[in-house]
Amino acid sequence: MSENGKNLSIGEVALRAGLNSSAIRYYERIGLLPGAERVSGQRRYDESVLGRLAVIEFAQRAGFTLAESRTLLRGFSAKVPPSDRWRSLAQRKLPEVEALIARANGMKRLLEEGLECECLSLEECGPLLAADANAEEPATATVG
Repeated sequence: MSENGKNLSIGEVALRAGLNSSAIRYYERIGLLPGAERVSGQRRYDESVLGRLAVIEFAQRAGFTLAESRTLLRGFSAKVPPSDRWRSLAQRKLPEVEALIARANGMKRLLEEGLECECLSLEECGPLLAADANAEEPATATVG
């Protein structure tokens, strides 16, 4: 390890983080990662970058956009603890996730109802499916 602790090349970081080097360069460009120190023109990273990349991956898996991840990492005063940052962003994100779940449940219901279809043509099903999709409450009639 070098004296300043910046011993990882971009390739090493990419390999250890399971990313492409281009993703790491992109994360730097959009402000998710601080710019790397250059040694003979090559990026050199401290191992702490791996922790930051793990936070970015976790945030993405939780449904945060890259912009929201940037807010998590850089959009708060340094005095705001990570738990408060996460709580603030999660409280904003949860209604979006709840709406996504409701939409997915509606899609599932429509697909399941479509499995019961016994129509002889798609033209016959169309009006029935459209009426069901536009209904405010789940339809009780079976398609077909």
